[in-house]
Amino acid sequence: MASFNHTSVNHMVFYLLGIPGREDLHLWISIPFFVSYVLALLGNGLLIFIILTKSSLHEPLYLFLCMLAAVDIVFATTTEPKALAIFWCNYREISLSGCIAQLYFQHSSFISESGILLMMAFDRYIAICYPLRYFTILTHSLIGKTGLAVILRAHCTILPMIFLLKRLTFCRTNILPHTFCEHIGLAKYACDDIRINIWYGFFVLMSTVILDIVLIFASYVLILHAIFCMPSRDARSKALNTCGSHICVIILFYGPGIFSVLTQRFGRNIPLHVHILLANVSMLAPPVLNPIIYGVKTKQIRDQVIYVFSAKQK
Repeated sequence: MASFNHTSVNHMVFYLLGIPGREDLHLWISIPFFVSYVLALLGNGLLIFIILTKSSLHEPLYLFLCMLAAVDIVFATTTEPKALAIFWCNYREISLSGCIAQLYFQHSSFISESGILLMMAFDRYIAICYPLRYFTILTHSLIGKTGLAVILRAHCTILPMIFLLKRLTFCRTNILPHTFCEHIGLAKYACDDIRINIWYGFFVLMSTVILDIVLIFASYVLILHAIFCMPSRDARSKALNTCGSHICVIILFYGPGIFSVLTQRFGRNIPLHVHILLANVSMLAPPVLNPIIYGVKTKQIRDQVIYVFSAKQK
């Protein structure tokens, strides 16, 4: 695990430290990580199974939710198995190609999920503002095309990062104080000029996630305007309730990430292990809690979950 500081070295193997300074607690930290990962797999897997097998749930909202659950599984799987390998087996080694592959799928999954949340905001906008045209506008064909567009956008914007990282010479160190690889977190250990990496990362953030947040906010401004123009109090209450789950998921997805970025930017006195734990929480919280939120607040899904488990008991 020795590191060097001259340009004749180009590291092709890196070592992830896990939670630096808390190595003695790795085994205990792994317990909530493992439980959360298993819950994410089971919850999202069950959600996908129910939606795909029940024809009554082949509606736009549930198809978007199925996409969200699939992306959540990929999102959690990009980081947690490696983190658990570090905690349990002290298996810290990761190749440069493996590191780039991990960050590629991590970032592309994050952008995909952001895009799906935007699609779900559009779904709520159509459902509330144009209820009579809901099924004629959101056809299965349109849902499939927009879902494909979201996935392609994510992969096309992250793909150049592979080449931007591959061109670098990593001669500073091969020790990464984290549980997973990330774009700038890896690039900063290169001896080359990484300004293009920084600016491209900023471009990706602004053209995908920030744009999605702005459009989601605009959608809800229009939605709330339409809701408060409804004459009936019961209609307003019902319309607000249909948006409740989606708003919770939006806060859960963007909230921890924004908080983690703010603590990294302004929390200079916050220990490194706190930053790393926050980053892992922001990766695990959405996949774990999204199925629970929709399972609790959506009657159709709740009824189907109860039916599946009651049928197994019989």
